[in-house]
Amino acid sequence: MAIVLHLDVMLAKRKIKSRELAQYVGITEQNLSLLKSGKVKGIRFATLERICEKLQCQPGDIIEWAPGEGGAAGDESGEF
Repeated sequence: MAIVLHLDVMLAKRKIKSRELAQYVGITEQNLSLLKSGKVKGIRFATLERICEKLQCQPGDIIEWAPGEGGAAGDESGEF
């Protein structure tokens, strides 16, 4: 995946437990775990907003585009 998530790093920096963040955001710990591992296809802006609000960070602090790590390059699925 060309999009890399650094959510675990931000959690550690802010000394916030996954359980606390999941409760604040309104998602299950399992879904937060999937998000942290990058095993999701997307994230709602409302969810991203709540995460950034709790962690006091910008979206760019937890989401990074890493060229050359796979992803949608050459993907002709027609999805936008």
